[in-house]
Order: sequence, then structure tokens, then C-alpha cells
Amino acid sequence: MTVIATNRRAGFDYTLDGRYEAGLVLTGSEVKSVKTGHASLKGSFVTVKGNELYLTNALIPRYQHAHQDTKHEPSRPRKLLLRKREIRSLIGKYRTEGLTLVPIRLYTRKQLVKLEFSVGKGKKTYDKRSDIGKRDAKRRIERAMRS
Repeated sequence: MTVIATNRRAGFDYTLDGRYEAGLVLTGSEVKSVKTGHASLKGSFVTVKGNELYLTNALIPRYQHAHQDTKHEPSRPRKLLLRKREIRSLIGKYRTEGLTLVPIRLYTRKQLVKLEFSVGKGKKTYDKRSDIGKRDAKRRIERAMRS
């Protein structure tokens, strides 16, 4: 398993609950671009359209060595491949509880490109400050233990 892109802000901006794995519907040049490491999940999110899930705002640039006729929009919505029961449960959480589906990382498993995403609830500013305080306190304790 090779990790291609991670969303480092996800854990800071959201309280993450469950993790899911989904396949992506990509064109050939997009797959080549992803496998060479040219992808970004910064500012991306998972949206619901009908009974399907889409990865929105993920940047996958055009593959450099692709034929000139194979052009795709770098930040187009890309369909996620999940089982129907998983989609139904996620849509239920998304609509009734007001939760967000947050992409965490993009990776390859064998020849397939997979997306790991999580169900998250947005953190308030004071939650973020308390997390920063806890992290700083933990660092100070570890430094004191070393010396």
C-alpha cells in the first residue's frame, strides 16, 4: 500500500468517528497522474448526489506524458465506489445528524486507487484550542522525561 496524498487538516478541523474505504472512478491519464504522486486532497470533501457519493475539489492534475487529446478537468467530482448498504448508512448519517464526510488519504492497493474517508463533525474554535493545549502539555512532559 502506497500513500499518495493525505489531508493533514482533517484531524484538526473535525472530530473523526468511523473510517471507510472506497474506490474511485478515474480515467486512464488520471490513474497515471495519481500513481506518480500528483494528487492533493487539500480542501476536498465528499458530497452526496442522489444515491451516490462523489469526491469533490480533489486536485488530480493532467498526466504530463499523456496524449494532448486526453484532457480532464483537474478538480472535477469523482464518483466513489461503495456497497449499497454502506452508501445508505452514510447518507442517513450525513442528512439526519448533520455530519460531514471528510477524505483522509488517497492510496494504491495493488493496482487500484482507493480513498479513505471518515465521518466527521466540525470542531469549534475552543475545541481546537483545547487540543493544541493538550498537545503542548504532552510535548513538555515528554521533554522533561527525556532530560
